Formats: sequence, structure tokens, C-alpha cells
Amino acid sequence: MEKTSHHGHHGAHEERKRALLREGEFYRTGVAHARAQIKHAAKPEVMFHSVIDHATWALRTRADALLQPTGTSISVLAPYALTVLGFIRKRRLGKPALGIAALAGIAALVLQRKRAHAHGQDMTY
Repeated sequence: MEKTSHHGHHGAHEERKRALLREGEFYRTGVAHARAQIKHAAKPEVMFHSVIDHATWALRTRADALLQPTGTSISVLAPYALTVLGFIRKRRLGKPALGIAALAGIAALVLQRKRAHAHGQDMTY
């Protein structure tokens, strides 16, 4: 009877040893994967791509927040904007379109200030 308990203990010891070896292999694989990710992320082109992604996300979030009161979003307006930009490029109307956009922006700013002044809000920038 003592032999079987010793044999059972020996089997449990071997199983524990195999489990530890498997855990060690998983750990080494994880470390190698993490090192490869860090090496990849440190490349200048990957860092630049990450910065562009972050900036795009920040601008889109801001634009969506500004458009929220109108009930629309960038994803709704983007197809129309791309169509207009394509037309402007084909007709070489870049400078006139930029002038019109600047005038529209100034008009929107003046209108916003007039509305704020009519409601008694201070809109100093």
C-alpha cells in the first residue's frame, strides 16, 4: 500500500513538472512575441502611421461632436465631400473653392457671434 501512494506521488510530481515546462514554454513564446511587437512598433514608418491614425481619430471625433446638433456625422457627409472634391480637382477650381470656403467660414463665425450676442453670451476667442 505504501508503494502505490509513493507511485501516486511520483506521478503527480511528473505531471507538475510537465505543467511547469509547458508554462515556461508559453512564457518564452509570449516574451518573444512581445519583443517582436516592440521592434516592429519602433520603426519610423510604423510610428508615423500610428501618429496619423491618432490625429485622424481625434479630428473625426471633434468634427462629429461639432456636427452632433445637426443630427449628421462625418461618415454621412464624407461621400458627398469626396464627390465635390473630385469635381473641384477635375475642373482645377482649387483656389476659387478655397476662397469660397474661407468666406463661408467667416460668414459662419460672424453669424455665430451675432447669435451669441443676441442671447447675451460672450464669445471671445
